Amino acid sequence: MSVLAASGAGRLCAVRAVLPCLWRGKYFSSGNEPAENNPVTPMLRHLMYKIKSTGPITVAEYMKEVLTNPAKGYYVNRDMLGEKGDFITSPEISQIFGELLGIWFISEWIATGKNAAFQLVELGPGRGTLLGDILRVFSQLASVLKNCDISIHLVEVSQKLSEIQALTLTEEKVLLERNAGSPVYMKGVTKSGIPISWYRDLQDVPKEYSFYLAHEFFDVLPVHKFQKTPRGWREVLIDIDPQVSDKLRFVLAPCATPAEAFIQCDETRDHVEVCPDAGVIIQELSQRISLTGGAALIADYGHDGTKTDTFRVLLDKADEPSLRQQLLQGYDMLMNPTKMGERFNFFALIPHQRLHGRNHQMNACQSKPSPSPVAGFGELVWR
Repeated sequence: MSVLAASGAGRLCAVRAVLPCLWRGKYFSSGNEPAENNPVTPMLRHLMYKIKSTGPITVAEYMKEVLTNPAKGYYVNRDMLGEKGDFITSPEISQIFGELLGIWFISEWIATGKNAAFQLVELGPGRGTLLGDILRVFSQLASVLKNCDISIHLVEVSQKLSEIQALTLTEEKVLLERNAGSPVYMKGVTKSGIPISWYRDLQDVPKEYSFYLAHEFFDVLPVHKFQKTPRGWREVLIDIDPQVSDKLRFVLAPCATPAEAFIQCDETRDHVEVCPDAGVIIQELSQRISLTGGAALIADYGHDGTKTDTFRVLLDKADEPSLRQQLLQGYDMLMNPTKMGERFNFFALIPHQRLHGRNHQMNACQSKPSPSPVAGFGELVWR
C-alpha cells in the first residue's frame, strides 16, 4: 500500500499490558475560575452522572459524548456550519476548492485506466457544499465521464446534516427512500441524475472500486491526551471539579492506562494527542483500495502546505466585477500563507501498483499501461 504524505510518520510501538488501578493521586486543573451563573446543560448533567458512576473519563470518551451522543450530541441535531453557524469550512469559502478536488478525482480515474464504474465516497460531508462543487465539475465534464457508471455514498452520523445534504444535492422531484433500521438509511438521486446513498459507518459502504474523500473529517475524531511526568506518561482525563460542583476539569491518571500503548516509542514532546479511530479508518481505507483499486484523498489542517496556481483560468472567465472580487477573496483565504495556505495539508492513499503501471483493472485498449504521476504530489513518501 502506498501512502503519499507531506509530513512524516513515526514507527509503531509494541503494545504492553497495563493493570487496572485505583483512582487516586495528584490531580491538576485547567483553572480555578469561579463558577458562572449559567444553568447546568443537559449534556453537562449527563457527563457528570457518567463520571460519578464510573470515575474520570478519557478525553476521547468526552469528545464522543459531546459530539455524537444520539440525543444531545453537537453534530447530531443541529446545523453548525456556514456563515450563520459556529464555524466555516473551505467549501463554504469558495467553490474553487471543491472544483479542484473534482478535477483531481477525474484525473486519477483517467490515469488508472478509466474504469467502467466508480463510487465516490465522502466521510463527514458537512452541508453537502463540497460534494455539490465536485458534482458540478462532473457535469461540466460529462463528455469525459459519459461511459462511466458513477454512484455517490455519504458516511454521515448526523440526521440533521444528512437532511441538509439531501436538500443541497438531490432532485426534489424524486422522493428520498428512508429506512432508519437499514445500514443504508437514506437513498435518492442527485440533481444530475446520479444515485446517492447515506450510511452511518464506512463499514457499510459496498467494497467496490472507489474514490474516497475526507475533508476536515479526521480532525474531529476523538483523541486521547497524554502528559509526560517524572513517573512516565500519564493520560489526561476529565473529572468533576471538587471545588466547583457544576464544572469539569482535567486530571492526570495516577498510573498507566491502556491507551498509553499508542504513544510512539521515540516521542520527545511533553504533551501528546493520539487518535486510534483515525488509524482504524485509515487501515480500512487502505485495505479497500488495495483490494479494489481507487484512491483516497484526505484534506485537513496540518503543519505543512502545498500551493497550486490553477486559479487564473477561472478568473479570466468571470465578467462580473462582484464575482471576480468574490473569487479573489476566496482564493486569498484558501492560498494566503498567513491564512489557510500553509495550514492545510493533503494526504493521499493509492494502490502500490498505481506507481508501477500495474493497474487492477486496465483499459481494454492498454496491454501495458504506463505509470502516470499523481496530480498535486511532486514528492512521494512511502510508508
